[in-house]
Amino acid sequence: MEKNILLCRLHIKGMACKYCTSTVQFVLQASPGVQRASVALATEEAEIRYDRRIVSASQLIQVVEETGFEAILLTTGEDWSRIDLKMDGVLDERSLMIVKSSVQALPGVENIKLDTKLHKVTISYKPEQTGPRDLIEVIESATSGLVNASIYLEADGRDQHRYVEIKRYRQSFLWSLIFTIPVFLTSMVFMYIPWLKAGLERKVFNMMSTGELLRWILSTPVQFVIGRKFYAGAYKAMCRGSPNMDVLIALGTNTAYFYSVYSVLQAATSANYMSTDFFETSSMLISFILLGKYLEILAKGKTSEAIAKLMDLAPETAILLMYDHEGNVVGEKEIDSRLIQKNDVIKVVPGGKVASDGFVIWGQSHVNESMITGESRPVAKRKGDTVIGGTVNENGVLHVRATFVGSESALAQIVRLVESAQMAKAPVQKFADQISRVFVPLVILFSLLTWLAWFVAGRLHSYPNSWIPPSMDSFQLALQFGISVMVIACPCALGLATPTAVMVATGVGASQGVLIKGGQALESAQKVDCIVFDKTGTLTIGKPVVVDTRLLKNMVLREFYDYAAAAEINSEHPLAKAIVEHAKKLHPEENHIWPEARDFISVTGHGVKAEVSDKSVIVGNKSFMLSSDIDIPSEALEILMEEEEKARTGIIVAMDREVVGVISVSDPIKPNAHEVISYLKSMNVESIMVTGDNWGTANAISKEVGIEKIIAEAKPEQKAEMVKELQMSGRTVAMVGDGINDSPALVSADVGLAIGAGTDVAIEAADIVLMKSNLEDVITAIDLSRKTFFRIRMNYVWALGYNVIGIPIAAGVLFPSTGFRLPPWIAGAAMAASSVSVVCWSLLLRYYKSPKIVSS
Repeated sequence: MEKNILLCRLHIKGMACKYCTSTVQFVLQASPGVQRASVALATEEAEIRYDRRIVSASQLIQVVEETGFEAILLTTGEDWSRIDLKMDGVLDERSLMIVKSSVQALPGVENIKLDTKLHKVTISYKPEQTGPRDLIEVIESATSGLVNASIYLEADGRDQHRYVEIKRYRQSFLWSLIFTIPVFLTSMVFMYIPWLKAGLERKVFNMMSTGELLRWILSTPVQFVIGRKFYAGAYKAMCRGSPNMDVLIALGTNTAYFYSVYSVLQAATSANYMSTDFFETSSMLISFILLGKYLEILAKGKTSEAIAKLMDLAPETAILLMYDHEGNVVGEKEIDSRLIQKNDVIKVVPGGKVASDGFVIWGQSHVNESMITGESRPVAKRKGDTVIGGTVNENGVLHVRATFVGSESALAQIVRLVESAQMAKAPVQKFADQISRVFVPLVILFSLLTWLAWFVAGRLHSYPNSWIPPSMDSFQLALQFGISVMVIACPCALGLATPTAVMVATGVGASQGVLIKGGQALESAQKVDCIVFDKTGTLTIGKPVVVDTRLLKNMVLREFYDYAAAAEINSEHPLAKAIVEHAKKLHPEENHIWPEARDFISVTGHGVKAEVSDKSVIVGNKSFMLSSDIDIPSEALEILMEEEEKARTGIIVAMDREVVGVISVSDPIKPNAHEVISYLKSMNVESIMVTGDNWGTANAISKEVGIEKIIAEAKPEQKAEMVKELQMSGRTVAMVGDGINDSPALVSADVGLAIGAGTDVAIEAADIVLMKSNLEDVITAIDLSRKTFFRIRMNYVWALGYNVIGIPIAAGVLFPSTGFRLPPWIAGAAMAASSVSVVCWSLLLRYYKSPKIVSS
């Protein structure tokens, strides 16, 4: 990404449906300097790619707020870290000026902002140059201890907003019940109890009864105080010219309320007018919608549970080791893990969490990395090995030097990737967007036509008077049908159908080490019918090992390997490393000293030469031996042919210009590779192998794993061309590679899967990143995408079916034949339930289990 192009995230309050998200996305996209903007209803977030030379994050917030929504900045996309510190003590003007000037003088500090009201200082800094402990130390020393600084404890913006929203809807619902229950009882229950009915029907003013006055008084605070959120939302929506769900609720409840007020006032000013009120309709409607919103927010909170669990992996505290000038440990100190800086050395005790990404400088242990990578077995760690923050140390004590802290850590990268994936829309979502644009206006029009049709039919006596309930006239019956149509319609269910399922699926995938980069990747993956596998590092382990040794002269095996390893020790070639590693196994001591090698010469791709002790040693392939004028005996040539047929590499070792042995090196097939290919076949997915190796090796590997179609001796660009040819034939192609030399093919494929990424999750060429090297995760990615889209299809079937069936029923289509009529308050309850049911159906993906591949 260009240096001036940044990606910021905003949390947006007040979005009710797809109309809201479309409006916010439109105004952001139209802003100068914005290259791309995407807004998600399910997460209530916006992700904006912008040019900081033209527009700033604060200006983007202003753009959102001018449309009537509130925006909170989550990340700016700047390449520096940010920390909030709390200041306690003497906070006069002089102290604050000292704090500001002292902090700004620190190398790496970009910006400082003081908030005297909250006793908070926000500092942006380069983590390579300074860190939180340095900042705290400078503040406290500059003020001579008059000001104490510490981490400012504040809830995450999204979680805080969700908590506030849940609390607000719960309180609003409970308050509404205090008024709505008496309204319901006086209109629908007490009227059937004779002595209570008599009291409620007692006249107060002319024909206005006690019950009507009581319902009017009780329903008014529900309509205008508790339900004011719907008015505010409707007003903002109409100002934007994009009516939403709030408009339907406001219109429906106000129609019922104000008609009731009109009817009651008519009764109060007339000596013979018999009124009929719908106060219970507006009150119960608002109460049920508040309950539905409360349940919907609770359920939506569950969809992002995976991110919350990932963020909770980081330990709260860490043990910092302190060293003297000679590098000796002189003490240890427990600190807040957020205060860890680059190059700190952290002590990790058995059972404790690794507090930061880094590498082991002392100790050995096994570390459980399942919560990050999905790897089920603990991984052995010793000096020099890397560790991931948030993982759990199983047994021994480790000293870890911190390398990546804060937003640079693998855990933070994974969280960002999952958050970004949850923002990315699936193409199928365009279907819902198109419907949502016209949904609310059409519903308003249809509800008016429903009321008009029933009203005209009543005036013309087109239906018998027996159809009209005893407490109503034809106008009131028509009004009830119109209101029911208005409040039963639910665009929210359509808007939530795709994003909630995508949110849950990406979270579930992340918990299993399968990082799916959004809805586009999910939608493409579920269509895959052909997978192209790279060989090295994908079908094979990718790390050559010695599998056999043939000595052609009378030599001790250990001595043979001492000479070979001494010659190869300075080579970086994978085959050389395999020989050295095998030689180490022949020596029980940990740091074996190899014979001295002189005059080392390496010929890339062929072999090495060196003088080892008293012998001239040459290690390499057949052509290297011939070019070095070494005669290869027929026995050695036969061994080389045999090894090639077995997909192995034969390495010749010559000493003093005589061949003394052949080392067989193989890149082993991954466990369950054959079973994975077989399982993919059962899923109607064809497997193809492509490799840069020779045809002999390729044929041997393909037979072992069960792949029928292979392409060998292919260059990286030829792999991409082959993918395009498959696509031209109508196939949906996935490419599985290690993300290094497979980038062209990964980009060309409909779905690129980078396998064995480990903590390098930012592989741009891949649509799906598999953190482990397990081939089973390829099946998990395809299977999860298929199950996710099954949920999405079912969500759309339910959301569309609900509206297609519910709206005509609310309009009274069954009334002439069955007498069934849907009261507005029940229609409102059904509307609220439809959104909740879509979210809950998506939430079932949380219980997804990947297919189990049984070894043969």
